[in-house]
Amino acid sequence: MYLVVIGWLYIAVMMAIAEAMHANGSVLGAIVTFFLYGLLPVALMVYLMGTPLRRKARKAQEAAEMAAAAQPLAGTSATPDAGSHAASAAPDAGVAAVRKES
Repeated sequence: MYLVVIGWLYIAVMMAIAEAMHANGSVLGAIVTFFLYGLLPVALMVYLMGTPLRRKARKAQEAAEMAAAAQPLAGTSATPDAGSHAASAAPDAGVAAVRKES
């Protein structure tokens, strides 16, 4: 695809140079020729031809994000306190916590 783009831009540059060098031509006409016959159509073609690649890349990124979200974090358990270690004791292990009732 890029070979066609390079070839088309080469032809557009040659047309612009011919426009600028012609006796009745002008530099402004050469610039307009290059943009209207070269840059604008090539940019549109590259954008349209790249659409399937962008869509494929976006779907692959979304699938990777979904797969990462579906897997739990490595080394952690899915439920709290599901480890094999005993719960840690409070600093005053012999004193029970007292709550105020409201």
